Amino acid sequence: MRKIVLDTETTGLEHSLGHRIIEIGCVELVGRKLTGNNYHQYIQPDRESDEGALEVHGITSEFLQDKPRFADIVQDFLNYIRGAELIIHNAPFDVGFLDSELCRADAQLGDISTYCNVIDTLVMARKMRPGQKNNLDALCKHFDVNNTQRELHGALLDAEILAEVYLRMTGGQVHLLLDSEQEASDAGEVIEPRCLSKNRESLSVVRATQSELEAHQAIIDNLGEAGLWPSS
Repeated sequence: MRKIVLDTETTGLEHSLGHRIIEIGCVELVGRKLTGNNYHQYIQPDRESDEGALEVHGITSEFLQDKPRFADIVQDFLNYIRGAELIIHNAPFDVGFLDSELCRADAQLGDISTYCNVIDTLVMARKMRPGQKNNLDALCKHFDVNNTQRELHGALLDAEILAEVYLRMTGGQVHLLLDSEQEASDAGEVIEPRCLSKNRESLSVVRATQSELEAHQAIIDNLGEAGLWPSS
């Protein structure tokens, strides 16, 4: 399934208090690969950012003065995410703001669930790392994702970083082809199936012991929703 890693920046913490989205950043994953088909938009919120929010993202009202309003870009945004699976860190925050903006633009548009399923990487991280810090910076450190360029929060940059974190949380495998095969594929060559042994009957089968199966299941149970290959 096509996956869209999404992040937003806002004028404050509570959409119920009239705070608005000022930036949307999305990166696309297809087949566990970044496609480069990204979506990025700054938005005129028609209000000032709270001082605390401005310290986080650094996006000033002067910078946003000539940017389009959400109602002007909503159809392009919905066309981009439609039918995808959204991956968001702390999804209730971003989805709450997006639903609020959709309602404000046109109540008949519905909410985000009308267009997409949502995966919350914060929920995944808490199941994998209970009792630990699971903000994006902490996950970057844990999964060895470079975030040194993240001096200020930015929606597109944070979406790119979260995409790397998500891939590592769910197995760490970004490219499914070997490097030599990837180069051949990029050059338009046909990749022939590889056979590990011409005499398959000579291959011995070593089955896991009961203790190994139990250890494997314990790891899968600890991963929760992030577990891709349950043993049962």
